[in-house]
Amino acid sequence: MKIFADKKKRKIFLGITIPVIILAIIFSACAVYLGDYYYPQASVFADVYPVNPVSRKILEDGTMVYRPENVKAGLIFYPGGKVDNASYEPLMKACTDKGILCVLVKMPFHLAVFDINAADGFQEKYPEVENWYIGGHSLGGSMAALHLSENIDSYEGLILLGSYSTADLSETDLDVLSVYGSEDKVLNREKYEENRINLPDDFTEFVIDGGCHAYFGIYGEQAGDGKATITAPEQILITAEKINELVSG
Repeated sequence: MKIFADKKKRKIFLGITIPVIILAIIFSACAVYLGDYYYPQASVFADVYPVNPVSRKILEDGTMVYRPENVKAGLIFYPGGKVDNASYEPLMKACTDKGILCVLVKMPFHLAVFDINAADGFQEKYPEVENWYIGGHSLGGSMAALHLSENIDSYEGLILLGSYSTADLSETDLDVLSVYGSEDKVLNREKYEENRINLPDDFTEFVIDGGCHAYFGIYGEQAGDGKATITAPEQILITAEKINELVSG
């Protein structure tokens, strides 16, 4: 009888222990994945393009707001997947210098998929801004498009950087800008072409000659990306100019 009792105890022990071990492995794997992300690298951006002083406010959750003296439009920006939002500061500063109030959102675990509606509430905080745009880089752009699809009347347009929209915006009158680098090897071109139909017929597409996927920010090279033939500051300046053209009408 004791032998049977011991076997029963071992089965119970294993029945409890094995699931716990599996959960621990899954949890550890998730922790490693979410803890591994791109962050800002040392930048010479200021040496290349001196930005006029702007008012930057860092909110409690890490979101950054850049406010120019004379605001002509507002932009809420979602960072790329697993990229720290501070990596896009140079792009936001370049846009702010052109009169665009920029909200650089901090995403949970650096993934916009965890907070698609992160843009909620900012328009009410800055009522002086009449025309608002939303956009983002890579995964951030796709999530921004999803948010926009549920809030069409709140925005003038969408800005996609190395990204595409899976939400159908084709029947809207939104102003849409799509920018990607000619050397971008991270952007899935097949998916990009498939989802082109989700944008209005008159959307603006611009390919940055020599640009890559990562150089919309300053987080260095990205795994799987192509070799850029221009610098990150150059790509950022070109992008800011295209954004300015869109919001200036």
